[in-house]
Amino acid sequence: MNAEQVTLKIDGRDVTVAKGVTIWEAAQQLGINIPVLCHKPSLNPVGVCRVCVVDVGARVYAASCVRPAENGMNVQTTSERLERDRKTLVEMLLADHPAPCEKHKQTHTCELELLAEKFQILQPLPKGQPVPEPRYWSPTFLSRGQDLKNALLPEDLSPRRAQKGTDFSNPSIAIDHRACILCDRCVRACTEVKHNNVIGRMGKGYSASISFDTNMPMGTSSCVNCGECMISCPTGAITSKQEVGVQLETGEKLTVEQMLEIPIFQGISSEFLKRNEGCVVKRKYKKGEIVCREGEFGSTAFYILNGKADVFINTPMAHVKSDKGASGGFFSRFKHFLVGKKDDPREEGARKFIPIDAPVDLAMDNPIAQILPEELFGEMTCLTFQPRSATVRAAEDCEMLEMLRSVLQVLQKNKKFREQLEANYRERALGQHLRSVPIFGGIDDPKFVDQLKQRVELVHFDPGQAIIREGAEGDAFYLIRVGCVKVSKNLPGGDLVLSYLTRGEFFGEMALLDRSPRTATVSALDHVEIVKIRKTDFDFMLDWFEDLRPKIEAEAKKRKEMTERMTRLAPSTSLDDFLAQGLMHAQSLLLLDLERCVRCDECVRACADAHDGVTRLVREGLRFDKYLVATSCRSCMDPLCMVGCPVGSIRRKESLEVIIEDWCIGCGLCAQQCPYGNINMHHFQVQGEDPEHAGVKKAVQKQKATLCDLCTDLKEPSCVYACPHDAAHRVNARDFFTELTTQQQ
Repeated sequence: MNAEQVTLKIDGRDVTVAKGVTIWEAAQQLGINIPVLCHKPSLNPVGVCRVCVVDVGARVYAASCVRPAENGMNVQTTSERLERDRKTLVEMLLADHPAPCEKHKQTHTCELELLAEKFQILQPLPKGQPVPEPRYWSPTFLSRGQDLKNALLPEDLSPRRAQKGTDFSNPSIAIDHRACILCDRCVRACTEVKHNNVIGRMGKGYSASISFDTNMPMGTSSCVNCGECMISCPTGAITSKQEVGVQLETGEKLTVEQMLEIPIFQGISSEFLKRNEGCVVKRKYKKGEIVCREGEFGSTAFYILNGKADVFINTPMAHVKSDKGASGGFFSRFKHFLVGKKDDPREEGARKFIPIDAPVDLAMDNPIAQILPEELFGEMTCLTFQPRSATVRAAEDCEMLEMLRSVLQVLQKNKKFREQLEANYRERALGQHLRSVPIFGGIDDPKFVDQLKQRVELVHFDPGQAIIREGAEGDAFYLIRVGCVKVSKNLPGGDLVLSYLTRGEFFGEMALLDRSPRTATVSALDHVEIVKIRKTDFDFMLDWFEDLRPKIEAEAKKRKEMTERMTRLAPSTSLDDFLAQGLMHAQSLLLLDLERCVRCDECVRACADAHDGVTRLVREGLRFDKYLVATSCRSCMDPLCMVGCPVGSIRRKESLEVIIEDWCIGCGLCAQQCPYGNINMHHFQVQGEDPEHAGVKKAVQKQKATLCDLCTDLKEPSCVYACPHDAAHRVNARDFFTELTTQQQ
């Protein structure tokens, strides 16, 4: 037997798994479902709820979600005693839970109450059926079925629930602290999956609860509305507002009968459609009418029933540049303006298509395309609440369905709807998708595309789910159709983020070219759809197009060199204070020596003068030893600003400098994502198409994102040059602080 594998018995059945796999995961492979409340496959297990306990022959039960499988272990997942003890655990959890919670009343999906029904602690909730109370029912709760709005409790009876109660401050997510069982799934989803670090625990004992930032209402906290906590919550503590009565305000509301007549809803439960009446509406658009605009935040997706729509980017194709004028003083010589690639070509960026939230991409030289009947657009805006990536306008009279997230998610699981979307993709979009990837630009052979489209597989991944793992065998090549992924490598000091990839990019080629194990882990950051091309088809593609192999090998070589460089830059020393402040990620950090700095603000004024009066530097920030880390772009090794850009316009060059490309639509998401406030929005006025009237030109107010360009036209940055006391320095964080710490020791 392989030393890296273990064999054990679960309920009398042998199973062999990799070393380190938990009992719960091993049981899943046998089709044995061990109940659990605090664990999901996408999260690190913590063993909080203990509902998943199993008998391993020891003095006490073991929590199967955290206990690794051991060679020769004999596990019993069910017995009369185990069932009795699990039932007691569920009853005790129910004692601190309002049954039915709002989620269970609306969707019958509260995992705790489903377990209670399985153990016959509670009966299901059809109307008129009596509902018994469990043995440990808390006297602070009133009768089961009480209305959510009237359920706040006296402070002397329930400190945590009375103080926390409900929170409807977020526009899309409803919070009911009374339904929380402190499983920490929302905390881990926010911290481990999305890395937003918004949700945590507060208080002790019975007053313990989850909180947002420093116990703020969710709507005023730093929550970015990714929805990961809502997806992870097993009860009605965090729910979509769609599930508590929110409906679309405009459009023709469809009845259940009307929805079932539409092919895409066939096969979906009529009970679900009834609960979601008002969450999908039919809307009619006249020719030339705007459906949605680029940069706007939204929460809905659209499906075209009949008619066609134009999709385009209305923002000028240019980037913001600071350049020197011909006269004036030193700091007045700079001018802030928009410039295109023809006047200011970039040495990189061979992309010919712009990725958008639609079944088509936009050509760089003519960013307009058409969306046809039976096609879906806006799905990523709906699922992740990110800004609209493009403007959509009716090319002729149209009928569309507009839907909320709860409906879209169920549609995505509907076999018939999935088959239709996949058929549309294979027939209409696969060829363009291949051509949108720069190195595949020459793949325009219809015969090859016809063969490939029957063999590719479209695979969906939820946020946090691993697509490929470091060290695994390379079996396929992947193209990103929807969503954003993170590429990371495991190092002794932790995971190092190598890059973020989005629609129109690819990964997985290195292991196939070298016939070697995977060199990095790729995981989904949001709802991701991948085009999977198996190894045999990948090899066939390289043989079919003779000039393709050297292009892919050259790209793989670039990626290897970048990985090696970033690995060298990774920290090799333990700097607790340094790491705690997040500075190790910075490649170009602006430091002010406080022993020399006299607070004259010449550095701030110099930056403002160099950038049209808008400074990109603030003389405030974190401190380490005698140094102040000023607020200015750090060119992070893990640039969070790149996550979620709806058109992929912010990227990192091979030099690891972060830049913003011409097709930025000015939505401002990158500025919000930057945890250090180092990205600014630059406003300007241009002659553009009137969004209300097709073909009419008018002065339009636009904006684009800008970040520190390190004054690349000069020998050194303006902030450093202007400092009269040699207090300002641009440094590589890892080298500078490692040397400083060594000197201190």
